Amino acid sequence: MCRNITELRGLEPPASDEEIEAAARQFIRKVSGVRRPSSAADDAVEMAVAEVAAVVHRLLGTLPARRQPPATVPPLRRPEVRARLGL
Repeated sequence: MCRNITELRGLEPPASDEEIEAAARQFIRKVSGVRRPSSAADDAVEMAVAEVAAVVHRLLGTLPARRQPPATVPPLRRPEVRARLGL
């Protein structure tokens, strides 16, 4: 699941809070090796997700515009993924 984190810079419309949080969660899962945190690790994982999401928001807000959109569509913009997740 975490092999590739989708590019969020240059999307139209811009990446949503939900997309940024999903990417942050995916990153934290990958680097921590924790797919479903235990109750003991839940707070630490959620804090890390929030911090990474905040950094990504700042980063995307300061980078210059892309000349071309990303080559792939983020998962949360794909109908089959949204249907699977019940969104």
